[in-house]
Amino acid sequence: MSGNQVSPIVPELFRFGLYKSRQGRLVRQATFVCLAILSGFGAFALSGQMQGVLADAPQYARYVRLGVPLGVWLLCCWVAFRAVNVPRFADFLISVEAELERVVWPTRDQVIQATIVVLVVMFSLGIFLTVADLIWKGLFRFLGFVEY
Repeated sequence: MSGNQVSPIVPELFRFGLYKSRQGRLVRQATFVCLAILSGFGAFALSGQMQGVLADAPQYARYVRLGVPLGVWLLCCWVAFRAVNVPRFADFLISVEAELERVVWPTRDQVIQATIVVLVVMFSLGIFLTVADLIWKGLFRFLGFVEY
């Protein structure tokens, strides 16, 4: 690998334009929102960790405890926003949206029928396994392997 191919995301972090802005918008927005939510959970955990560290700190520590995680979250959101515009990743997300448009989604009736089949099979399997367990338990009790 040459030096130009190692980290294409670094120059992308400092660009302000959008790569193919009209293509793959839904998938890119969903990816960004998911990354922002995940980084929000991380920032919240960081805030909790800082609360324990800054418990006996001066008054301004409250602002530090809230400001640092907020800054980290905003930085992560910027990185996520720029990451979904890296050409290689954006092309992948554009192709994902194109494939999703080709999917033939089931109708409401098909979903209801499939759900009923799954529920009937699961309940039948549960009843069968319960009966099998009772039979084996009774057999082991009769043979003296298990004492209750």
